[in-house]
Amino acid sequence: MASSLLKVAVSLSFSFKRVPRSLWKLGRLSHVAIAVPDLEKATALYRDVLGAQVSATVPLPEHGVYTVFVELGNTKLELLHPLGEKSPIAGFLQKNKAGGMHHICIEVDDINAAIVDLKEKKIRLLSPEPQIGAHGKPVMFLHPKDCDGVLVEIEQA
Repeated sequence: MASSLLKVAVSLSFSFKRVPRSLWKLGRLSHVAIAVPDLEKATALYRDVLGAQVSATVPLPEHGVYTVFVELGNTKLELLHPLGEKSPIAGFLQKNKAGGMHHICIEVDDINAAIVDLKEKKIRLLSPEPQIGAHGKPVMFLHPKDCDGVLVEIEQA
């Protein structure tokens, strides 16, 4: 898995090298999202067993998920649990009963410029326009088939 994440970061940064610096640039890793079949159990693991600070559970009906953020100092984990049967996380958990890594999120300094550039580079986007994500910032998901099998979310810094 580390190899796939490195490939995504390298491929995105490699393509960035060909982009004039004034357009956009990658920032820090915002979070790694993990789909979990039991949100209370997963929250307890990170809070009670591992000693991490965790957020309250937040429902995001527009995305079909409940989220809990686990603070890790320099980044976060995002625990995702389905909210409703049409949730994309419900489908993920049907295929992956024990849960698992769902996506990574990388900040960008200009999401609109990034979207234009990525489209020109034939990276498929999973929605026509950015959506407002769990942090209240615009986000866009990149097709995993164009990112070495990893679902990548870019988020406005």
